[in-house]
Amino acid sequence: MAGIYIHIPFCKSRCIYCDFYSSTQTEHINNLIEAECTELKIRADANHEVIETIYFGGGTPSLLKAGQLSQILNTIYHYYSVAEDAEITLEANPDDVSKDKILDYVKLGINRISLGIQSFDDEILRFLSRRHNALKAEQAVIDINNAGIENTSIDLIYGIPQMSVESWQRSLEKAVDLPVKHISAYHLTIEEGTPLSHLVKENNIAEVTEETSVLHFRMLREVLLNKGFKHYEVSNFSLPGWESKHNSSYWCGKKYIGIGPSAHSFDGEKRRWNIASTNDYIKNIHADFFEEEKLTINDRFNEYLLTRLRTKKGADLNELQQIDKKIFSQWEPQFNKLVHENLIKTQNSIFYIEQENWLMLDYIIRELFV
Repeated sequence: MAGIYIHIPFCKSRCIYCDFYSSTQTEHINNLIEAECTELKIRADANHEVIETIYFGGGTPSLLKAGQLSQILNTIYHYYSVAEDAEITLEANPDDVSKDKILDYVKLGINRISLGIQSFDDEILRFLSRRHNALKAEQAVIDINNAGIENTSIDLIYGIPQMSVESWQRSLEKAVDLPVKHISAYHLTIEEGTPLSHLVKENNIAEVTEETSVLHFRMLREVLLNKGFKHYEVSNFSLPGWESKHNSSYWCGKKYIGIGPSAHSFDGEKRRWNIASTNDYIKNIHADFFEEEKLTINDRFNEYLLTRLRTKKGADLNELQQIDKKIFSQWEPQFNKLVHENLIKTQNSIFYIEQENWLMLDYIIRELFV
């Protein structure tokens, strides 16, 4: 079993670009914690494998008090077998992080923090509706490291309207100068229904050009690779040995349990997702609070391509053939076409997309889907 994902869907405020399921009604936190502990107990009977990772995501898990985090962790340790060296990650916002809170995290056994910094430019942070400033973000990283949590990851965003090349360069240089082991960098996506999409529709701001996106991506790679980071997945860089174990398990097709409203799970054959409403999740925790689907052979084939080709390791033709030989033989011409076009590289049975072409990942995978 790869791990357990705990969704904490609460935020103090919503960022301009966010379309994740979240709520600013934090008065329901205690009821949610009770419901999530109930779900953990209900699902323990069907899961007897060792848990290798625990991941608190959101939303904003750093809104939780130490006692609330402890309640969830104690439930996991009581009902599940957790590896001694389990990676336990908490997503946090810089403005929530205090020295006392970090010490609480250490006492609870949390050994990895993922900070949602996004930028070290105060003007960009205000545009994104982030609550912290650059100085607070920098101090949060330093305080976490000083408290003994060495495994720190930060999130950055590029492709932001109105962000200059100089601003992106400064953010990258600041990021690699701080004591971080892992950096996740995502191109800004303008999602329907967000305040950002409204600004674009009203022509108040313009989306970045493809040329700017490519430039930002190349700058990202140049700065991080020069500082010893490895580009191991399309959006993720780490110093050697500090890859995210939890997220890597998704890309390897391992099983995982998702706990909380809108959380997804995978048991190797079926996908399952919880209802995307905190109130309904809490009310129905003893009834039907989820839906599920069994993956078809085509689904499994496409899922394999989608996850493996996101990574530096790539995919294996032999493993694809084991999913279904008939589909594989029908699929081979599509594969050979992309190899001929130099969009896919091969090495024996392994095939992969060169890192420089990862900006074309969505197009390449669509061309490979059955």
